[in-house]
Amino acid sequence: MISPMTRYGSIAVLLCAATLSACDKNGLQELVTTPAAANIKFFNFGVNAPGVNFYADGAKMTAISSTTGTESTTGTVYGSAGNGGLYSSITPGQHVLSGKIAAATDKDLAISNFTATLDNGKYYSLYLSGFYNTSTKTSDSFLIEDNFGATIDFSAAYVRLVNASSNSAPQTLIITATTVDSTRTTVGGPVAYKSAGAFTPVPGGVYDIATRNTGSTTNLFVRTGVSFAVGRVYTVSTRGDVTVTSTTAANRPLLDVTANR
Repeated sequence: MISPMTRYGSIAVLLCAATLSACDKNGLQELVTTPAAANIKFFNFGVNAPGVNFYADGAKMTAISSTTGTESTTGTVYGSAGNGGLYSSITPGQHVLSGKIAAATDKDLAISNFTATLDNGKYYSLYLSGFYNTSTKTSDSFLIEDNFGATIDFSAAYVRLVNASSNSAPQTLIITATTVDSTRTTVGGPVAYKSAGAFTPVPGGVYDIATRNTGSTTNLFVRTGVSFAVGRVYTVSTRGDVTVTSTTAANRPLLDVTANR
C-alpha cells in the first residue's frame, strides 16, 4: 500500500519534471506565425463595362451571393466595389489580376488583365477604368498602392484622391465643411488619370466634396454630405465621362468614397 505522503511526493516529482521539460532550452517549442499576405480590393469603374468577377490568376477573389445555389451572373457591376469594398488577402508575389464577365454571354471572358507584384503586408486597389470597348470587349485597368500608415491617428481623418476617369484632366480635391463657417480645404495637388494623391489629414466632420481642373473654380465631380470620421482613412475616386451633363445618367461624372481603414 502506498502511503499518502509517498503518493503526494510522486505527484510533486512528476509536476516538477513536467515544469523542467517545458523550460528546457533544448525542448521542442511550438511557434505561432502569421501567414504572409498582401491585401487587395477591386473596383469596376470602367464606363459601360459589364458586371465582372475579379480573379487573381485562376482564383476568384470576389463573388456575389446567390440563393439558387449557382454562381450569380451579375458580378461586380459598374460603379461598385467587389466584396463590399473590403480587402481580400492574397499570397505575396506576382499575379495576373483579371476582371472576367459574370453574365452567361461571354461567361468568364477577361475584359482586363493586369500583371502586378504584390508585397507582403501591403494594401492595394485595382481599378477597371476608362471606357469599355464593345468591339474588343476590353477595359482599361490600373493598380494603386494604398500606402496609409500603420499607426492610427485619432486626431484627424485621412483622405486622398484617385483619378479613375480617363477623359478628365488632372483633378484637385476640395472639401467644404457643412458647418456654419463652411471651411474649405484643398486636399493635395492635381491627380492625373491612373494616379493617386497622398493621404492627407483633415478634421473629422461632414463635408461637401468636389474636384476641379487645375486653375478652375468650377466643380466637375461633386458629392454632398460626406462624413469623414477621425481615426479613419478614406479614398475618394473619380469615375465616369466628364462630357456627360445629365444629372441622372449612370456614366455621368461621380465621386466614390471608400474607407480603407
